[in-house]
Amino acid sequence: MKRTFFAAVLLAAVLILGSCESTAPESSGKDLFAMDTVISLKAYGGNGEKAVNAAADRLNELEGIFSVTRADSDIARINSLGTAKVSYDTEKVITKALGVCESTRGALDITLYPVMLAWGFTTGSEHVPTDSELSEALGKTDFRRVTINGGTVSVPEGYKLDLGSCVKGYAGDELAAVMSANGVTSAIISLGGNVRALGAKPDGSDWKVGVADPFSPNELLGKVCVRDKSVVTSGGYQRYFIDENGVRRIHIIDPSTGFPAESGLASVTVIGNDGLLCDALSTALFVMGKDAAISYWRENGGFALLLVTDDGVIYATENAGFENTSPYGTETIYE
Repeated sequence: MKRTFFAAVLLAAVLILGSCESTAPESSGKDLFAMDTVISLKAYGGNGEKAVNAAADRLNELEGIFSVTRADSDIARINSLGTAKVSYDTEKVITKALGVCESTRGALDITLYPVMLAWGFTTGSEHVPTDSELSEALGKTDFRRVTINGGTVSVPEGYKLDLGSCVKGYAGDELAAVMSANGVTSAIISLGGNVRALGAKPDGSDWKVGVADPFSPNELLGKVCVRDKSVVTSGGYQRYFIDENGVRRIHIIDPSTGFPAESGLASVTVIGNDGLLCDALSTALFVMGKDAAISYWRENGGFALLLVTDDGVIYATENAGFENTSPYGTETIYE
């Protein structure tokens, strides 16, 4: 079996183009590994070093809360006990995530962890599960059965939560808030395929965030120009394995089948003000496919969308501000 993950993560961590000018103020930065990905923090001017260190501390706190493998995390306690009193952060993320699960009609399902375990994506032992294994795992998934009451989260016996589709987006917003509270007005945060811009570049211009080519991840499709926004990309190129029959199995699972999504999309990029929403939608819209994703954008709005189909066509919403530098054609999506 072939697995690919770290190369794509390392690439995603450097997809910030022109992040500072030669006359930019002094910067403070920190690179670390958390939430199963490479994370880069960079702040400019002011109390940059203090802000970066405070953001790193907040990141470690969030990982301790949301990790599915740490026995004392909120998520691990819910999964092992079936019910647990949780932190404000956990209640907030689960509540918002369930809203996306509902609005996308289950294309996102935060109870999908048993299926991920069946495929071995979370354990490093990737394999195609048997029909009976998959059926059993699917029988323990349904986001509608998650309940929240007074800060206590409960799930049915055998159900397990995984907020991996949401927490990096939430973390990006939280780290930006910490930096802002420490007086930083210009910063960039990269969490694997998630980028969070705080303010504008030090010279007052927009940040230029590169979007990876899903067919050649060491190359770029182009760039989007943003300030005070999150840019989140999900794609089958980011993590996958090749099974014994030579079939590529991506880590994005379609909750309706329990199998890796086959939606006709190679990648989805969501750009918006709410990092958690961008993160969750990048996964859900990938599962939904091009037509349903575009319909969702038209019906809900509040974000920009960049879709790349398996046959190499880029679809960009009119508010995406996308500059194409690839050989692929671009179709503009209008309201």
